Amino acid sequence: MHKSIRFKLFLTFLLTTLLVVAGMYMFMRWSLDKGFTEFIETRQRERVESLIEGLNEYYAMTGSWEPLAGNKRLWIQLLMQSDNHHHRPPAPWMEKALAEPTDKWPPDWRDTHGKKRYTPLELRVMLLRSDKSIIFGRREALPQLVLHPIHYKEQIVGFLGLLPGKPVNQLGEILFMERQAKSFVWITLLMIALSAGLALLLAYTLVRPLKRITAAAKELAVGRYNVRLPVESGDELGQLARDFNEMAAALEQSELARRRWVADISHELRTPLAVLSGELEALQDGVRPLTLEAVDSLSGDVMRLNRLTEDLYQLALSDQGALTYRKTLTDPVAILKEDLAALMPEFTSKQLSVNLSGNPPGAVSLYADPDRLSQLFRNLLKNSANYTDCGGRLEINISKRGDRLLIDLSDSAPGVASQELPKLFDRFYRVESSRSRNHGGAGLGLAICSNIISAHNGIIKAQASALGGLAIHIELPAPS
Repeated sequence: MHKSIRFKLFLTFLLTTLLVVAGMYMFMRWSLDKGFTEFIETRQRERVESLIEGLNEYYAMTGSWEPLAGNKRLWIQLLMQSDNHHHRPPAPWMEKALAEPTDKWPPDWRDTHGKKRYTPLELRVMLLRSDKSIIFGRREALPQLVLHPIHYKEQIVGFLGLLPGKPVNQLGEILFMERQAKSFVWITLLMIALSAGLALLLAYTLVRPLKRITAAAKELAVGRYNVRLPVESGDELGQLARDFNEMAAALEQSELARRRWVADISHELRTPLAVLSGELEALQDGVRPLTLEAVDSLSGDVMRLNRLTEDLYQLALSDQGALTYRKTLTDPVAILKEDLAALMPEFTSKQLSVNLSGNPPGAVSLYADPDRLSQLFRNLLKNSANYTDCGGRLEINISKRGDRLLIDLSDSAPGVASQELPKLFDRFYRVESSRSRNHGGAGLGLAICSNIISAHNGIIKAQASALGGLAIHIELPAPS
């Protein structure tokens, strides 16, 4: 049967507390029993010493044990005088002892109270002469005695024998121990009840934020990305709530980006298709004659549509990490020069001057894909060729700093507003002043460049150019 985490936490807290309470109960009971036993043994020693002292005084007064022999009442009186509580009512065993023959001691007395056998100290002592003959006692018990000598004038005049037995010698002491044991049991039960309540409260307190997180996760699963969790603490649960909120915000942004992506793709595809469809209808209706110029126009529209779909395909592959990279030791400077030479006619047709400077000494080798680097450089060079005003210029500077190869491409006007610079690498983003589709761009070139740089563990960023246009800064790892 499936059990909730609240039930498991409740059981964990409860069992832990029960173990602690049980340990405390056993330790306290052991400590009480040990301390109480030591206390009773001390009292017993004091009573034995008091009894010996009383017998010593009796012997000093009489000079002999003979007046005591056979006088059981006097013997019991001497025994009771050794007890600090000798003014208490006569014990039940006294009547039985007096009723038995005078030579019989101790009497046959067995008392059980609360299922605990107890024998008073008075019934565990025997009196012997100096030659160890019995005054009060039983001969069969002699081997069990612990003898305590009775001195008079530095001579042993007798022995007080003590039979083995439990040190508890008062009914009140037994009742005290029983009351303490019952108190411990009630305290233990109360602690268990309090522990159960505390465990239930802790389990509820800890599981409540987890339930909120579970409910919020279900909301995310059905596409409600605006769900957020309250952050009520600074502990791990609070950090989990913050991480969840950040994840939800990231998913919400991803969903918005996906929707914009779909809308932009639809828009970019619809425009050339609409133009192509209109021109074909014009040719079918005879509004436009089927000439070489009309075919060239249709071919141009098809080529723009083909470039767009190819850019989308390349971008999708790079996003998924599926874009093929065949990395080898490559000289990026040589690739840049070849690409620049290939595109130089486009710069010449717009009367744009191009200056390549700062060529680092010696060959520069990168572990990179030459085809992707060429794609990167051609996209950047075409952007400059397409968007720089006629008669402008492009400055390309190559340098090396430590183990990084730096490439800067700076062109002249028109420039880009500072607030738009961070958005240049977004998909389908085009600067407002350059939105004319005469250049054939769909706003995907720089996004592809950004993915290529990321695949080579490099950095690419856009900034304002000192020439009045746009500057692209590239850093690529180039270990020596």
